[in-house]
This record gives sequence, C-alpha cells and structure tokens, in this order.
Amino acid sequence: MHAQDYYTVLGVSKNASKSEIKSAYRKLARNYHPDVNKEPGAEEKFKEISNAYEVLSDDEKRSIYDRYGEAGLKGAGMGTGDFSNPFDIFESLFDGLGGMGGMGMGGRGSRNRATEGEDQIYNLVLNFKEAVFGVEKEIEITRLESCNTCDGSGAKPGTKPTTCGTCGGQGQVVSSARTPLGVFQQVMTCSSCSGTGEISTPCNTCNGDGRVRKSKRISLKVPAGVDSGSRLRVRSEGNAGRRGGPPGDLFVMIEVLADPVLKRDDTNILYTCKVSYIDAILGTTLKVPTVDGMVDLRIPPGTQPNTTLVMGKKGVPLLNKRNMRGDQLVKVQVEIPKRLSTEERKLIEEIANLNKAKATSSSR
Repeated sequence: MHAQDYYTVLGVSKNASKSEIKSAYRKLARNYHPDVNKEPGAEEKFKEISNAYEVLSDDEKRSIYDRYGEAGLKGAGMGTGDFSNPFDIFESLFDGLGGMGGMGMGGRGSRNRATEGEDQIYNLVLNFKEAVFGVEKEIEITRLESCNTCDGSGAKPGTKPTTCGTCGGQGQVVSSARTPLGVFQQVMTCSSCSGTGEISTPCNTCNGDGRVRKSKRISLKVPAGVDSGSRLRVRSEGNAGRRGGPPGDLFVMIEVLADPVLKRDDTNILYTCKVSYIDAILGTTLKVPTVDGMVDLRIPPGTQPNTTLVMGKKGVPLLNKRNMRGDQLVKVQVEIPKRLSTEERKLIEEIANLNKAKATSSSR
C-alpha cells in the first residue's frame, strides 16, 4: 500500500505545533479505534494514524521525516518496523482509556495481549583512541528473560488461569466519583489481576511475572568516530516482552575519556606545540604526537606566533565512513626567552642594528 504523507494522515499542516498534532490524533483515534468503529479498514486506519502520530510527536523523528521522508526514517533505524504498538500509544494518551467518556471500550484494552519488553541502557567508557578508531568490547548486562519454568506465562505449571471476577477479564475497572460538576468516571487498571484479566496461581520461579533476571555477555562492535553522548542501539537485547511479546532494545551510551595531550573538536584533533623563536625564524622539523603515533611536522621559516598548521587526514574518522577523516590542527606557540646570555644579547643587538640600517637605507 502506498504510504501517505503523515501530515495528511492527521489532517494538520507541516508547521503544526505539538499540541495541534496531539489534538488531531486524539480526535481521529476516537473515531477509528476498532472497539468503536466496526467498519472494514478501521483498524488499518487506526494503525496508520498511530504511526503518523508517533513520528510527528517525536522531535528527532519529525526532523528526519521532514528532511528525508519515510526513507530517511528507515535509514536512521526508525522505519515502520520500529513503530510502537498503536494501542499502547492510544492508552498512553487516554490514561488506559479513562478519557473516553464511557464509550464502552475494553475488549481491545485487555492487558492479556503480548507486550513489548522495556529497553535497557548500558553506560560504556572508552579511552580516546578506542573512540577514534573503534573497538570490539565484551560487555555484561543484566536483563529480564522469559521464565523457562512457566514459558513466560507467569502461571504455575499444571494450573490454568481463570477469568478475573473483579473486572470480568477486561483488565480494567471503572471508578466513579461525584463532583460539583457531575459524576466523573475514570478507567483504571484492575488491582486484582494487575491488568491481565486473569487470575492464576503464580509461578514459583518468577512470582507470576513470566520473566526472571539474568546476566548475559554481549560482544559489541563500537564504530570508529564515536564521541561522548553517542548512542548505540543493539536490537532485541533489552528486557523480554510479556506473554510472548517482542524484547526491547539495548542502548549503549558512550563516554570518552579525555587524552592528556590531544583534544578533539568534532572530527578534528587539536594539539599545541612550542618552538623557540630561533626555530620560528629559521624553520625546523618537530616530532608531533598524533593518534597514529609520532609524525614529523615541518615548521616553515618565519612562522608567526599562534599560527595553525594543518596535518591532513590525521583526525577522527567520520562515523560509519572510516575512509574519511578529519585533520589534526597544530597551533604553534613561539617561546620568547626572558633571560639572555651576554653573547646572545650581543648577537641579537647586532641583528637589531642591521634591521635599523636596513630600514634607514630603504627610507632614502
């Protein structure tokens, strides 16, 4: 099916505010929710509306979509396969359907369905060169995995769950309160069954959750060019889902330790070297540290203080483009001696006299 423009799907303009986008989604979601609208195609339309809202309500996804369209989302790892469950989006906005004004919805809202596992976050510290060139690391994470004893059902083996008598299997109950403005009704998660709609004898291993906490070692390839704040996504390595739902993802947050000598500015590396005033005048060659090791750097004759020399392709590789690198920028500091020997002073005075004579002759 041809993908429609997300703004068109929600009926908003491309410069619509977040509140306008949310309001449009709420209105359309009420009309097309499958528990209200039984027309053929209503559920597909509901999913389309939810997908559009998920993109346009997220600043990062919306920016990518505005510039590159749906192809850009797929290229950034945010394609249609990454959208959340549309009913989860709906419930998050309507507080478990509590804001629907008694529309009688509940069958779809039952918490019996499979739910996706939560994402996990792992903080990884790298040294300067590991971040520049990339590295393979083995990390150990702790996550929730499906319970082998009950196969993730949460029920004690050999027992069968029964329909919750409190909520009638809906997983939700209606709470009513009388206010000066009238009777206010709110749909809440059933406390008797914790929203599952079923009562079962809990598994002794997982205490009814269907998941147990375990440790796992993962081999992680860190690409060249990452920096502090970079985020790596490892799909399906987060917590296991409930009732057979898909697992969440693992997000690895990068922190890079500072190098005592070299500094980083995006893909360029910064270094400051000191040369004597004699070498600045006459020129010289220095050994300069780089991420590739010590490299010869030519200081041209007549180099002025604070001159920046460029060492091409000695910087940081572009992320995911290892064959493209930044430069190393070397700032030259010229050291002027505070004290001179008698002989040094005599020689410099001779040079000064030569300069005076040269200036006098040129002015004639």
